Amino acid sequence: MTASTTAPAEAQHTDAPEGAHIDPAAQVAAAGFVPVQTRSERPHSFEPADFGAPTGREVNWKHTPVAQLTSLFEVASPNDGVSYTYGAGEQYIAAPLAIGAAPRGEVFLAEDVTAAVAWQGSTEALHVRIPREEEVAEPVFISIAGLGAQRRADAHIVIEALEHSSATVVLQHTGSAQYAQNVEIIVRDGAKLTVISLQQWADDAVHAAAHQARVGADATLKHFVVSFGGGIVRVNPNVELAGAGSEGYLYGLSYADAGQHLESQVYLHHKGPHTKGDVLYKGALQGQGAHSVWIGDVLIGADATGTDSYEANRNLVLTEGARADSIPNLEIETGDILGAGHASATGRFDDEQLFYLQARGITEEEARRLVVLGFLTDIVQRLGIPALEAELLAAIETELAEVSA
Repeated sequence: MTASTTAPAEAQHTDAPEGAHIDPAAQVAAAGFVPVQTRSERPHSFEPADFGAPTGREVNWKHTPVAQLTSLFEVASPNDGVSYTYGAGEQYIAAPLAIGAAPRGEVFLAEDVTAAVAWQGSTEALHVRIPREEEVAEPVFISIAGLGAQRRADAHIVIEALEHSSATVVLQHTGSAQYAQNVEIIVRDGAKLTVISLQQWADDAVHAAAHQARVGADATLKHFVVSFGGGIVRVNPNVELAGAGSEGYLYGLSYADAGQHLESQVYLHHKGPHTKGDVLYKGALQGQGAHSVWIGDVLIGADATGTDSYEANRNLVLTEGARADSIPNLEIETGDILGAGHASATGRFDDEQLFYLQARGITEEEARRLVVLGFLTDIVQRLGIPALEAELLAAIETELAEVSA
């Protein structure tokens, strides 16, 4: 099929005159406009040309090494950089979705150039569909393997949980590739869905992903971003709690080594009343040039009365030369809420914890190991998949062994 260049009617870009560049920095230079700062006000388009190539001055790109992402600013040709295989749950893979075929585009709105590229470059979207009222016991497992560091791929994945269903979907990324990816998540009324995105790429992989979700009434989404591998990994979740009583739990875990850049820009929009949100991202960093970026935006809308929301990011810097950027933001448009807050902390080992452990005969090296494991295990144990939890704990042990080597 040939990719259409027309976005769905409900998602057409209307924020700028035809042909205008929507880069906020360019708007400032050309017309003296105030740049867009609030996540909810960012422009959207399915046309990569509307965004242009980022310069690194834009609010959503200023912490990213954009020069190393230039291959993702144009549609892949050929689009053959990754392969897809399915483990348990292959029966829930539905027919692929062309551009314009529902439910593709029901939720997703591209808000940067790589998302627009992935939209245009994926002529057929992978569709995971959980039937109404079905409870899926085993995770639906999708393996996405890179086929070479210089090979390009664009993808759009739709994960749809129909009314009152429940399931867990795991996306595991390995190998090497230059990969632009969209993940569109639709949680219908009363459904319970867990989506786990594992980035276990080789060191030369480049991955930019936009995850966008809408959660219906009395529905629940648990969303995990776990990034260990890759040269540059940028996974940006965007979750709208649209229905009354909907809940969203956004968790992240990253471990950055020397030269790695691991980034997540998280957006949680409380739109419906009596919604509940919890955001917790944790990261560890070691080695020269290890860099993590977390930007958390929470918007409690004017109609989101009775909302309860909290977001936090915590980083543990293990060696000299590593850097963590952490920026929480909270916007509230109604005074009728149960609670809202945000927090951010970045630091080295807690000397009191180390002293406590060493005072009980534990060596300094083992004490440091226990502190890091205790810090990160909190997220791992929320996954709810014992085999995967064991795999990630083993990966953390491997990373820690490199620090003490």
